[in-house]
Amino acid sequence: MSLFKARDWWSTVLGEKEEFDQGCLCVADVDNSGSGQDKIIVGSYMGYLRIFNPRPVKPGDEIQPEDLLLEVQLREPILQVEVGKFVSGTEGLHLAVLHCRKLCVYAVSGTLGNVEHGNQYQIKLMYEHNLQRTACNMTYGPFGGVKGRDLICIQSMDGMLMLFEQESYAFGRFLPGFLLPGPLTYSSRTDSFITVSSCRQVESYKYQVLAFATDADERQETEQQKLSSGKRVAVDWVLNIGEQALDIRVVSFNQAVSSVFVLGERNFFCLKDNGQIRFMKKLDYSPSCFIPYCSVKEGTINTLVGNHSKMLNVYQDITLKWATQLPHIPVSVKVANLQDLKGVIVTLTDDGHLQCSYLGTDPSLFQAPRVDSREINYEEFEAEMKELQKIIKEATKTQDILPKSEKHRDLIVTAEVSPDLDAESITIQSRVTAQKPNLAVCVQAPLAVTCDQFVFDDLEPDSSETVVLSVFLKGNCSPSELEGNCMVSYNIPTELNPEGIPKVAQCNFRLPLRLVCSPAQPSKAANHKITIDTNKPPISFLTIFPDFVDPSEDDQANVLGFQFLTGSKTTLLASKTSQRYRIQSDQLEDLWLITRELTLRLEEHFKKQNCKDFACTFSGSIPLQEYFELIDRHFELRLNAEKFQELLSERAVQFRAIERRLLTRFKDKTPAPLQHLDTLLEGTFREVIALADAAEENQANVFQAFTKLKSATHLMIMLISLWQKLSTDQVAVLEATFLPLAEDTPELGWEETVDAAISYLLRTCLSKSSKEQALTLSSQLRMPKDTSRLKKNITLFCDRLAKGGRLSLSTDSATQQATVMPGGCTTIPESDLEERTVIPGSTATVPSHGQIAKQKSKPGLSEDAAEQAEKP
Repeated sequence: MSLFKARDWWSTVLGEKEEFDQGCLCVADVDNSGSGQDKIIVGSYMGYLRIFNPRPVKPGDEIQPEDLLLEVQLREPILQVEVGKFVSGTEGLHLAVLHCRKLCVYAVSGTLGNVEHGNQYQIKLMYEHNLQRTACNMTYGPFGGVKGRDLICIQSMDGMLMLFEQESYAFGRFLPGFLLPGPLTYSSRTDSFITVSSCRQVESYKYQVLAFATDADERQETEQQKLSSGKRVAVDWVLNIGEQALDIRVVSFNQAVSSVFVLGERNFFCLKDNGQIRFMKKLDYSPSCFIPYCSVKEGTINTLVGNHSKMLNVYQDITLKWATQLPHIPVSVKVANLQDLKGVIVTLTDDGHLQCSYLGTDPSLFQAPRVDSREINYEEFEAEMKELQKIIKEATKTQDILPKSEKHRDLIVTAEVSPDLDAESITIQSRVTAQKPNLAVCVQAPLAVTCDQFVFDDLEPDSSETVVLSVFLKGNCSPSELEGNCMVSYNIPTELNPEGIPKVAQCNFRLPLRLVCSPAQPSKAANHKITIDTNKPPISFLTIFPDFVDPSEDDQANVLGFQFLTGSKTTLLASKTSQRYRIQSDQLEDLWLITRELTLRLEEHFKKQNCKDFACTFSGSIPLQEYFELIDRHFELRLNAEKFQELLSERAVQFRAIERRLLTRFKDKTPAPLQHLDTLLEGTFREVIALADAAEENQANVFQAFTKLKSATHLMIMLISLWQKLSTDQVAVLEATFLPLAEDTPELGWEETVDAAISYLLRTCLSKSSKEQALTLSSQLRMPKDTSRLKKNITLFCDRLAKGGRLSLSTDSATQQATVMPGGCTTIPESDLEERTVIPGSTATVPSHGQIAKQKSKPGLSEDAAEQAEKP
């Protein structure tokens, strides 16, 4: 028996943090369309009722908005949904919804839509019954042999069967010897109710016996549910199965004998109408749900059994015919006819993964290459090897292609930052004659310098020049980087070229953290927290942050607060007992500078002590959800900028049109009234000025949002590199992917650029199969309509890294990676959410390598708080 994966035909995730159980799924033509196509009805314990009509264009497509026919919240938890003939006077199907203390019957109807959004669906309450007891489950059927209608029987938590004849309450009976409720079903062939009691016995009760019986305990009831006088409730037949049952189903097909199927905790029973065992099957797994359905072989019945190993087994009586792998553990399974496709398997998990699938296989497309049987010519191989070795030797000799003078720099640039933050000095030392030297100093906005361009006279050999400048914060947001760059362009004259050969020298410098923040009181509460693990004991902040800690205050040795010039605060904690540091703040982007400064100062500290094995790691949760919020904020402001641009264009056209009209009137020889054109011109002018001011303000907001996004992106890159222990080359690829732009422009934005870069990596070095490598990417970068694709690709990117993917830009490694990554060629492509490890609108989790999820705030601040952070 081979194991195959279930073929995904259609799937979706229902809500956020909703719970579902066995009775929350039902399939039927609930809107009485007459097309023979079933609809999927799902109710949740959160009170949401949803009706789906899946219509994918091709198998595995994402859910479309029109697939969801109806979604309403009924305020009370939904225990069970069923479809039947529950309304008198009509044989149409209606929807019965069971709540804890109420039974509601609805009519589902659709109205043809006049626009492209499709048809309109609504539910109408036909009637409801308020229950005197807490309900557990229900069943329905033609009790007593009635024709053309279905009656409803509800089992309460205290063992009472309450029967309703559609709009009216009939009677209620207590089951004898009741302790806990079990599964309940109705057999129309014997007109009896079948359940499993706490004694682990299958019990059958005739409807006629219940109708004429009286309660054994003679309990007092209300007038509506008052028990009629009669005999005591007597059981029809009993079968001891020795275990608790998960579900009971009664099936009766034309070619098969009417049977009662009972799914136990370790066994699977098939009973006759009189309680005798037809057959039983011992299961070597823990089942979760089942559904019998019609078999193509006469005299047999097929059964789908789901288990807690994410498997779905297909039995023909007791013979296992097929086994398929599911992406989740099902709690309910149905068989439906959807979109002219009969026998679709519908599964529902306890956390809301709804999937329509079918059985199939993935054929292997690999073909063994033909073996070339020609004889090996060793002489040719040896000659070719000598030729290649000669080429390699020549390349090694000519590797140093630069002039010898380049080994010793002609001009050296050094930058020195004053510890008092008053000034920064830049010194240029020249070994040779340097003509027309120009110095340019660059810092990342919102940082600025007092003077960024310097022009010097020609420098003589062994001479130097020094300039002093200041760096300050310009703007109401913290910078994403504290690094700067100074570059000198100059000419060196030669005999053949007296004008000089242009050359460039540059150096990088790092600005102090005190430039953008100052010491502050540590904060106890924070919305965002990350924990950095090290392999060395924690160092006192008096040692690594002497510029922020007062030596007289011992309480700052393990806790330190920072306040940025923008007003936000960040707290740094060091654990006394473990090798951890925690950084926490109310803003995600504020964590970056402190985290970067901490790692740099720790590396410098241990480097001074000649400790070469110091390393930082991160095993917590990657804050993708908070990162996505910053992306959405930045993208929203970009959309606003486009809207302002369009409105300004419209108002400018209107303004020029009014000006032309006025000019025509003024040039006219016969004066004519202006007809309020002057008023209209003034109003349009004010609108243009107001829109221009709003566009300018939005542009400033875009800049701030992009700066915050860059800070958060730097933090994400650091956390991912520490999480996966990436090499320097891989970190460079990661930075080039997520930080391709120094600034945002209307023509080219961060979202489309990063999306293209991540898509390229997913198609090359992080691809799962050769089919993904064959996909072609768009050659034009356009501003997307939304950020859903980008966020999905980022989540998928992290998931591929967690599963062993490695970043590389070489073609060979991409090909090799495709063979290492799990997966293979498929006949029908999986959904873009292949991994289904992403929960839309919630968190994305990556197994075994740490979760990529939203970090929850843990209030309270203690000295050992960092030890308790992000424990699995």
